[in-house]
Amino acid sequence: MPMPSINKLKNRMPYILAIVLFLVVSYTYFYPLLEGKIIKANDSSVAAYNSKEINDYREEFGKEPLWTNSIFSGMPAYLISTRYPGNMVKHIDTMLRRYKMPASVLFLSLAGFFILLLIFKADPWLAMAGALAYGLSSYFFIIIGAGHNSKAVALAYMAPMVGGIYYTYRFNPFRGALFTALALSLEILAGHPQITYYAMICLLVFFVTELIYAIRRKTIFDFVRRSAILVIPFILALGINFANLYTVYEYGKYSIRGKSELTAQSSIKTSGLDKDYITHWSYGVDETINLLIPDFKGGSSKPFDHNSETHKVLRQNNAAAFASQLPRYWGSQPGTDGPHYLGAVIIFLFILGVVIVKGPEKWWLLIATILSLMLAWGKNFMPLSNLFIDYFPGYNKFRAVTMILVIAQFCTPLLGMLALKEILNGSTTMKDTMKGIKIALGISGGLSLLFLLFPGLAGSFLSQYETQLPEWLTDAMIADRKNLLKSDSFRSLLLILLAAGTIAGFLYKKLKREHALALITILIVFDLWTVDKRYLDADRFERPASIKKSLTPTPADKFILQDQSTYRVLNMTISTFNDNSPTSYFHKSVGGYHGAKMKRYQELIDSTIINELRMFQSAAEKAVSYTDLQDVLKRTNVLNMLNTRYVIVNPDAAPVINANAFGNAWFAEKPVIVENADQELNQIRNFDPLKEALIDKRFSVMVPEPVYPVEENDTIMLLSYQPNELIYSYSATDQKIAVFSEIYYPAGWKSYIDGNEVPHFRANYVLRAMLLPEGQHEVKFTFEPASYFTGNKISLASSIILILLFAGYFVTVILKKAKAD
Repeated sequence: MPMPSINKLKNRMPYILAIVLFLVVSYTYFYPLLEGKIIKANDSSVAAYNSKEINDYREEFGKEPLWTNSIFSGMPAYLISTRYPGNMVKHIDTMLRRYKMPASVLFLSLAGFFILLLIFKADPWLAMAGALAYGLSSYFFIIIGAGHNSKAVALAYMAPMVGGIYYTYRFNPFRGALFTALALSLEILAGHPQITYYAMICLLVFFVTELIYAIRRKTIFDFVRRSAILVIPFILALGINFANLYTVYEYGKYSIRGKSELTAQSSIKTSGLDKDYITHWSYGVDETINLLIPDFKGGSSKPFDHNSETHKVLRQNNAAAFASQLPRYWGSQPGTDGPHYLGAVIIFLFILGVVIVKGPEKWWLLIATILSLMLAWGKNFMPLSNLFIDYFPGYNKFRAVTMILVIAQFCTPLLGMLALKEILNGSTTMKDTMKGIKIALGISGGLSLLFLLFPGLAGSFLSQYETQLPEWLTDAMIADRKNLLKSDSFRSLLLILLAAGTIAGFLYKKLKREHALALITILIVFDLWTVDKRYLDADRFERPASIKKSLTPTPADKFILQDQSTYRVLNMTISTFNDNSPTSYFHKSVGGYHGAKMKRYQELIDSTIINELRMFQSAAEKAVSYTDLQDVLKRTNVLNMLNTRYVIVNPDAAPVINANAFGNAWFAEKPVIVENADQELNQIRNFDPLKEALIDKRFSVMVPEPVYPVEENDTIMLLSYQPNELIYSYSATDQKIAVFSEIYYPAGWKSYIDGNEVPHFRANYVLRAMLLPEGQHEVKFTFEPASYFTGNKISLASSIILILLFAGYFVTVILKKAKAD
C-alpha cells in the first residue's frame, strides 16, 4: 500500500524543489529583507507621498475617496491608490504575493515562467532553468530598483497568461480557457496597462501564426472553435477588472493620454500622447547589442567609478566636483537605469532555437522578438513607429517605447529553452544541432569577439552632448567606455563558448543529460545574477527608520502645517512638476509627480504656470524686500486662482506667504465667453480672474446675463473639506457667478444647492464654476463617479461567475475520479 504514495511523492519532488529553489533564490538575492530592511525606490516613495491623503481618508471613513488634492491641484485617485471591492481575484493576488516585496514578485516571475514551460511540455528541471533565465533578466531588477512594482507584477503574470492561451490551442480548450481567465484577470489586476498591451501584441503575432498554420494544415475549424472558446475568459477577465478598467478608461479621456481640445495641432500630435513624448526614450539601433553585451553603451547613467581614468583626470584638473555629472552611458536615450540585458547564454540559445526548432512556435517567437526590437527603436525607425502610433488602437497612449523590449525578454528565453528541450530529448539530429551551434556561436560569439578586438566599431564613445568637453576629459571618458565594452565583450564571449562546449559535450556523450542541464543553468544564473547586481544590490536597502526620516517635515513644512485651513503649496526648491519630494505628503500641492496628470492642467502648466514660476524665481533672486515678492505674485493669475497661499523657496526657512491668493471660492462679475480652448488659454494670461470668468461658449447658456455685479456684503466661504466632498456657504444679494478653486472634472463631480442637484461648469480653463441664486444657501460638491460604483457591481458578478466555473470544474474532476475508482 505505501508504494503508490512514495511514487507520487517522488514524481512531485521536482515541483516541490522548484518552489523551494525559487524561494531560496528570491530571498538570497534580496537577503536584506531578512534583516528587516526595505528597498528604497523613487517611484515607491512617490506613491506613498501621493496616496497619503487617500490612505488617511480610507482609514478614518472605511471607504474610498476616489479623488485627491495632494498633487496637481486635484485629480482622480484611480491611478494612485484605489481599491475595487467587487474584484474578488484580488484575494488570490494578495495570497500569491504574501511574501515581502520585492522577493514576492521575483518568486512570482520564476514560478510563472516555470508553469509556462511545463505547459510547453518541458520537464521540471528544464523548466527551472528557463524560469531562472526569465526571472533574472536585468530589466526586472532595474524596474524593481526604480519602484515600478506594478510593471514587475504584470511581467510576472504575463507568462502564465500566455501559457493558458497556448494550452487552449494545443490541449484541452476548456481547461485552458479556465486557467486563462484566472491568469488574465491577475495580469490586468496588476495595473500596468502598457505591459498588458505589449503582451497582447505578442499574442497577436501568436494568433496570426496559428491562423496561417491552421490554413496550411486544413484545421481552420478547430482553430476557430478554440478561438471562440477563448472569448469567454477574455470577457470574464475584463468583467472582473471592469471597475478598474472603466474608471481608468473614463479618466484617460481627460488625462494627458487623451485628445487635446487645442486646435493648434502639429504633425506630432495624436489622439493620445505627442509622438515626441512617446518616442522620447528610444533605443538606438546599435544599442540593441546591449541584449548581448550589457555595457555596450556604458551600462547605466551612473557616474564612473572612483578608480576610473575619468575620475583621475578630474582630480588632476581640480574638477572632481563634476564627476557626478558624467555618466557611463553614452547611447541615444536621455538617460537609463540600465540595459535590457537578456544574457549572453540566452541569446546564444535563442539563435540556436531559430535554427533547430521547427513549427509555429519558432516563427511566433522570432517574429515577435524582431518586432519588439524594431518598435523599441522608436524615433530611430519612425516608419514603423508611425504605423503603430497612427493605426494601432491604444498604442499612442504609452510613452517610453523601449519598454516594448519586454516582448523580447519573454520570447528569447522561451525559444532558447525549447531549443534545449529538443537537444536534451534527442529530438534533433547531431548534424542539425552542430549546424545550429556553429551558427549561434558564429553570430553571438562572433559579435562579442568583434567588439573585443575592435571596440571602435561601437562608435565614438561620446554622446551628442559631450563633444564640446575638453579633450583631456573626453579622452579619459572614451578610454573608460572602451574598457567597459571590451570587458563585457570578453565576458559574453567566454560564457557563450562555455555554453556551446557544454552542449557539445552532451552531444558527444561526454556529459550526462542532467549534468549538461545543470551546467547550462549555472552559466545562466552566473551570467544574469552578476549583471543584475550592477543595478540592484544590497546597498539599495535601508532600515525603515531611515526611510521614515525622509517624511520628517522641514521647517518650511512645519510653518505651513500650522495653518489648518484649505490652501495649496508651491515648492520651488525642487522640479515642481516632476516632484519626488514629500511635498504632496504634507500639503495640497500645485505640482507633483505622476505620469497621467490632467491634460488641461498640463496645458496650463506649459502655457502659463511655467512662465509664472520663472517670473517669481527671477524676482526672488533680485528682491530686496518682502513687498517686492508680493508685487510679483499679484501678476501670477493662475497661481492665485489655484489658491497658492505658500511658496517654499528654502526648506529650512519660513515660506513666502502669498497674500494675493484668491481663496477657496470667489464671485466673478463678468462672464467672458470664449470660442474654444485656444482662445481660453490665450486669454488666461491677460484677464482679471477676480472680476472675470473665462467660460467656453458651450457653457454660455448657464450664464445668460452679460454681467453679475458683486456687492461688498456678498460672501462665499468653505465650511468643510474632504477630498471627495466640499461644503460652502454663501450670501448673495442677487444671482452670482461663483468660481471655485477646484479642478473641473465632469466624470463624477456633482454639485448641490441646499441638497438639490444643480449643474456646474468649467471656468478659467481648469476650475469649477456655478451660477448661484440670491440669498443664503449651502453649496456642496461630492465626487460620485458612476463608473466606479457600476463597475464594482459588474466586477463582483464576473468574479462570482469565475468562482462558480472553477467550482464546477473541480466537482466534475472529483466525480470522474470517484467513478474511475
